[in-house]
Amino acid sequence: MRIRTADDADWPQIYPFYSVVMAEEKTYPFPPDQTPDEAKPWWMESPPGRTVVAVDGDTVVGSAKMGPNRPGRGAHIATASFLVDPAHRGRGIGRALGDHVIEWCRSQGFHGIQFNAVVSVNHPAVHLWQALGFEIVGTVPDAFDHPDHGLVGLHVMYRSLQPPVW
Repeated sequence: MRIRTADDADWPQIYPFYSVVMAEEKTYPFPPDQTPDEAKPWWMESPPGRTVVAVDGDTVVGSAKMGPNRPGRGAHIATASFLVDPAHRGRGIGRALGDHVIEWCRSQGFHGIQFNAVVSVNHPAVHLWQALGFEIVGTVPDAFDHPDHGLVGLHVMYRSLQPPVW
């Protein structure tokens, strides 16, 4: 598997699993019934952001998008979102994309990375982000209407990219 910058030619392979993940309605508040043209601007970032794909041979098996969390005075903190094709879950693709995003954000000079809305009952994601050094800095109660669990919290998670001060 390798990770590379996504281009428009990758969208036809990303959209099918993007639409499956959104239709599950368990991890993102994005509209679940978007057409490919409606969904594309929600996922394919423009500079200074970036979208990448994880590819196995010629098959796109995952994707991530990243960039500044806020404009202007907040642009020193990055954010990112991740998708793994459900048919390829459990193969370490999310971890590889997470590692890639951390290194890219560090190389771009970001001070840290903030995830704004990690669904609290998405235990695999919460565990992965904590394993990669993210901390839960707060939880917005009842902010996500989960199809199986009802109203659940959204975690705000943060990871500094600065060297530790001893």
